[in-house]
Amino acid sequence: MTGPKAPGGTGLAPVPPGRPTAPVTRQAKPGSLRRSEARTGLGLIAPTVIIVIAVVVLPILWSISLAFQRVRLINLRSAGIFGQYSLHNFENVFSTPGFLDSLLTTLAYSVLGTASSIALGVVASLALRRKFRARGFVRSVMLLPYVAPVVAVTFVWQTMLSPQFGVINYWGQHLLGWSKPIAFLSEKSNEVSFLGLHIPVPTALLTVIAFEAWRQFPFAFLFLTARMQAIPASLEEAAMMDGATISQRFRYIVWPQLLPTIAVLSVLRFIWTFTSFDDIYLLTGGGAGTEVISVRVYNFLTGRGDIGLASAQALIIALVLAVMVGVYMKFFARREGDLS
Repeated sequence: MTGPKAPGGTGLAPVPPGRPTAPVTRQAKPGSLRRSEARTGLGLIAPTVIIVIAVVVLPILWSISLAFQRVRLINLRSAGIFGQYSLHNFENVFSTPGFLDSLLTTLAYSVLGTASSIALGVVASLALRRKFRARGFVRSVMLLPYVAPVVAVTFVWQTMLSPQFGVINYWGQHLLGWSKPIAFLSEKSNEVSFLGLHIPVPTALLTVIAFEAWRQFPFAFLFLTARMQAIPASLEEAAMMDGATISQRFRYIVWPQLLPTIAVLSVLRFIWTFTSFDDIYLLTGGGAGTEVISVRVYNFLTGRGDIGLASAQALIIALVLAVMVGVYMKFFARREGDLS
């Protein structure tokens, strides 16, 4: 015997009323899903984009606009985006006395300051590479020049190098036999006798370079120490088993591993040193042959009130840095990437 058939002859009983049925799911189309994700991403990055445009992009565009206009503090309120553009400011930049000297001073300060700070970082990281008691404390002390307030450390250096009561001149006169105290921060040059030759030495410029190296070497020390800790110990152990000396291990194992990091540090430190302002201004005020481009821009802006000329010089600084970074990326970045 067979049970009752459903109407229509299908042989299936109808679903009783009230019993829940399985929901019908619809798959979202790939295109609509991608559009939804794109809208969500735009919503998340929108605050950051707005802040970057307001804080970075608009001031840069405004500075570029001012560089091509004759704008001074007295008529700044009347200056607009659509003003009378000309190359007058750039002609004044290159024709004003002292620009090329300040540019060469900036290059010398940047190159020597960057090289010396990285060299000190290499020496410090090598000296603290092996484990010893209180190594962590010594490493933390190494960071003091970098984290200390610049106003405090410049005051210490000014007091230490003072020709009247500075400790450096006291030791120099009593221990090294100096005939007279040296004004390290206010004398443009001093003559040094060497093999019967009298060589002029830029005293103030070398002093601010030494300060830059001392203050910024902990930055290189951190990066180089981290890179050294990542070098496999098996490489040096194998070299020691083969009879390699300390200098050979450094030259053929450690140094090639550090080259990519040193290259990145060189670019970063050169850019930051090239645009450095506070160190030199607090130490010498840009006097005694230490007027770099950033100090010159500040003097034109505050002393002469010439906003257009100051903006033109700042734009030239940006172009010089862009060219140097472009040359590095073109010719050296790929080579250091292959080394790593």
